[in-house]
Amino acid sequence: MVLTALVPPSSSLRTAADRLAALLTGGGGGLADAGNGHLQFDAEIRLRPLVRAAAPPAEVWAVDGGQAVVADARCLQLVVARAARTCFRNGECAVEDEGELRAYLLGGREDRAVAAGLSLGIAEDAAVDLNLLRDHEEWVAVERCIEEAAPGAMVLVDGDLEPDWRVPPSWLTELLARAAARDVVVAAVIKRSSLSRGGAPLLGALEIDAARELGPRALWWAPVARSRAGARVVAARLDADAPYAFRVDVSPGADPEEILARLAALCDDAGFPGYPYPLTVADRLAACPGWLRQDTWYELDDLLDRAGVPAEVRERAFADRHDLMERF
Repeated sequence: MVLTALVPPSSSLRTAADRLAALLTGGGGGLADAGNGHLQFDAEIRLRPLVRAAAPPAEVWAVDGGQAVVADARCLQLVVARAARTCFRNGECAVEDEGELRAYLLGGREDRAVAAGLSLGIAEDAAVDLNLLRDHEEWVAVERCIEEAAPGAMVLVDGDLEPDWRVPPSWLTELLARAAARDVVVAAVIKRSSLSRGGAPLLGALEIDAARELGPRALWWAPVARSRAGARVVAARLDADAPYAFRVDVSPGADPEEILARLAALCDDAGFPGYPYPLTVADRLAACPGWLRQDTWYELDDLLDRAGVPAEVRERAFADRHDLMERF
């Protein structure tokens, strides 16, 4: 038997590991959010028990977006984005709308034409990328849900209550005010949060604290911050079987504990415990899997062929030289 000597870790890896260990076990420090510098954090975080409401809201809308790059010539990209909506009324799915798959050509001078066709107060000379396009589709869909929702309904958003930085903050403030006037609560659930304490992930630390202080199967919540639009930012575990807590943003003026109690009644799905099942449906509807990208490419290729673009030109424009070099 031949024994292979283990290669010792490099000095840079040791240094990074030592620093990471210090951050993960530090247990304190200031609060921050690498993804959003506009949050106003609470002076301290206090864990609070949460009691699930006896029944979910009578009407719940949910929105999630999807995007994909269909063809990439680096200087030009053909991309697609969409936002799906679903609505549950009295526990039954009443609406499943996968949303229109919108195609955009990005790159060079094309960006200005795309920006000019966007709404939400986005400037016509704004830099455009796929993240902005997905965000645009999602918030347009959220706006539609608010307009169609009955009084007392809840609208759920995948992500936070903070649109892309190219959307003016006043647009969201006005949207949330319209929702409040219609007695509609907007709540956003973030699957992967960038909140931190002392440089280390906040939610994981709170999960450990809550298991020690409240018990391993306790439902809990903790106020964390306020957004610039006035939304209440909290951390919450919404189901006893949930392995993780989530960051939840609740629209201004709503009682976060009451909203979380109602939201928890939507989070008992066996497949995704702790996460609202209307959002899982919206996520499935909005997804842009490989087969969808491939089908869109076939449609694009056929349209280019009909437009007289030779096959050789199409192939060379979108060929990935990395694939050619990494075949072996």
